[in-house]
Amino acid sequence: MRDGAGVSTRVRRAYEQFLAGVSPADDSVRSLVRESWERSRSRGVDPGEVEPGHDAGAPMSGDAFDAYRSSHRLAAVRPLVQSLMLDDIADSGVVVALTDNQGRLLWVEGDHGARDAAARINFVEGSVWSEDTVGTNAPGLALTMNRGVQIIGPEHFSGPVQNWNCAAAPVHDPVSGELLGVVDVTGGPAAAAPFALAAVRSVVAAVERELQSRAVDLAAPETFVRPDTRPRLTVLTDGPAHWHDAAGAARTLSPRHAEILLLLQSYPEGLGTEQLATMLSDEVLGAVTVRAEISRLRRDLGDVIAARPYRLTVDAGSDVDELRGLIAAGDLTAAVRALGRGGLLAESLAPGVVELFDEVREDLRSRMFGTGDLVALNAWVASPHGRDDITAWNALAQRLPAGHPQRAVAQGRVRLLDRRFGVRR
Repeated sequence: MRDGAGVSTRVRRAYEQFLAGVSPADDSVRSLVRESWERSRSRGVDPGEVEPGHDAGAPMSGDAFDAYRSSHRLAAVRPLVQSLMLDDIADSGVVVALTDNQGRLLWVEGDHGARDAAARINFVEGSVWSEDTVGTNAPGLALTMNRGVQIIGPEHFSGPVQNWNCAAAPVHDPVSGELLGVVDVTGGPAAAAPFALAAVRSVVAAVERELQSRAVDLAAPETFVRPDTRPRLTVLTDGPAHWHDAAGAARTLSPRHAEILLLLQSYPEGLGTEQLATMLSDEVLGAVTVRAEISRLRRDLGDVIAARPYRLTVDAGSDVDELRGLIAAGDLTAAVRALGRGGLLAESLAPGVVELFDEVREDLRSRMFGTGDLVALNAWVASPHGRDDITAWNALAQRLPAGHPQRAVAQGRVRLLDRRFGVRR
């Protein structure tokens, strides 16, 4: 599990104390989980209610439900979610779900074994998994908080669900800002991994771009305006990074503040003081220094960062998320262009940001090599990041047809890099 066995045991003990009416220690469970438990209890949710055969929420008749979901806005992007996620989760013991904005499961997809297992906790199409209905769970909490969340095992409010893990993120109409529903991954260890929430957020970014594209096709060019509906962090552009608030106003960020916001946006479950310090510097960075930087950020941007652990209080987007979405959607040439020279992502020496850049770069390269996208490969080797990438040049040399002028260039560059680095990668 993501938090480790010791933390899982501590959370389970805190849950038992909570149900017994004893307030658990502040550091025994994440604040967003404890607050959700409190809301669940205050609304009369029974922690033992979700069991096989029990309806979670008001049921719909088969015909009414089919008509409802087929007309839902997310029906149009369901094939995109399937293509981006289902192939990658085959045999991994998880299911992918799309919900409406009330937490009703519109589609639950995955292999038969995973769906059958999910059905035993009534995680089935048509059931409602809002926080009001079944207590703390990722789809319900993502809707309540309007941000991506990951819930691990005993963090669930319902006892029968505590052997499961889930990660979910909300989907918004890119024109109106309306909350449409969530994309969720629910299952075993794969849904507890740190990358599960990042994958869901990338798919949501691709889904919202697809919805935006459809809106552009339907709207007259002179009347279509895309309002800014969420705060957004931009770090990939040349020059300083910026924080754009919900009204669209931009504030220039120092490199250190941009690094902090990027790390917190990339780890929505939160980071402890020591974790954040380690991600910001190879040298010893004291807790006092981290707290001072957070204090300055709050002074500059308002109350956008909570503590214990440090985390964003708003559902913020970023151009790095959008880049990941392009990669996930297979729009690789656009991804190379979006990466550009990399901005802060490429320039930062903060270990945590370096890791993020390595992940994005490798995701992009792996998709290019896997698909054999020659246009994207050409764009990649022409970029600062791919200029000395002998693997990419070699792929071009092998895949371009005989007689193509760029093939000879690629072969020559392979020989040059082979001599320069002394080993063919």
